[in-house]
Amino acid sequence: MVIEYTGRQTTVTQKYKAQIEAALSRIEKLVSGAATAKVVLTADKYRRIADVTVMQGDRSIVAACESEEMMTALRDALAKIEQQAVKQRKRRAAIARRPKTEPMVSIPEPAAS
Repeated sequence: MVIEYTGRQTTVTQKYKAQIEAALSRIEKLVSGAATAKVVLTADKYRRIADVTVMQGDRSIVAACESEEMMTALRDALAKIEQQAVKQRKRRAAIARRPKTEPMVSIPEPAAS
């Protein structure tokens, strides 16, 4: 998975990168196919915001969390992404396993004599 890091008013440290890569490696197993991830870490005056977007084909999973600590915001955002990925995977599996309905055959009415 290709991961793009962006730090706004903050630096993306190795500690943050390690946590992101560990979580996204679990998510990569849930999301089939090639996927890309964008992680934006923002520091405002009294809050830290973590935005995580995982894109795969025409689907995207987005989570944004806010906290006083960056690690907490990042952990929460990655947990939300993982929950959404599990939910999407279950939904796709349920749709794929629906039984096919048999086509309706019209029975001709008997001719009136």
